[in-house]
Amino acid sequence: MKLLFKQRFFSWFDSYDIYNEDGQVIYQVEGKLSWGHKLVIYDQNGNEVGTVLEKVITLLPKFEIYKNNEYIGCLSKELSFFTPHYNIDYNGWHIDGTLTEWNYTIVDESYVTVAIIRKEIFNFTDTYVIDVKNPENVLDALMFVLAIDAEKCTRNKQQNY
Repeated sequence: MKLLFKQRFFSWFDSYDIYNEDGQVIYQVEGKLSWGHKLVIYDQNGNEVGTVLEKVITLLPKFEIYKNNEYIGCLSKELSFFTPHYNIDYNGWHIDGTLTEWNYTIVDESYVTVAIIRKEIFNFTDTYVIDVKNPENVLDALMFVLAIDAEKCTRNKQQNY
């Protein structure tokens, strides 16, 4: 199942629309006022289905993941020098990025591909295509992409100071 993750052009906080292959919005993501990034995911009926919450006092970036308001685990960035790597502590997945940080692969504990993420570079806002092999993993993959995008945004802001 493919998703198109597209940041809204005008929004005070981070806001995204997530489209399916037919161009229908299946999730909406709203940034909320918080210490660090807080992204709340709503399904097409307006029900809250997930939250990505940045932990701000950590050595390396970490994001708590919630499904249906229940904490399920954490995504954390690993120390690496050339390409980004992330671990997810609740399902054994691992995320590897490329040197440009435009493309990522999510693999399971057996290194079987769960999802492939690629950033569309010729857009005014952050836009990603997420190709998830199993539709049951769509929400998890989406939350991990949101966390990675938030981590890059935080890093870019820190570099500008």
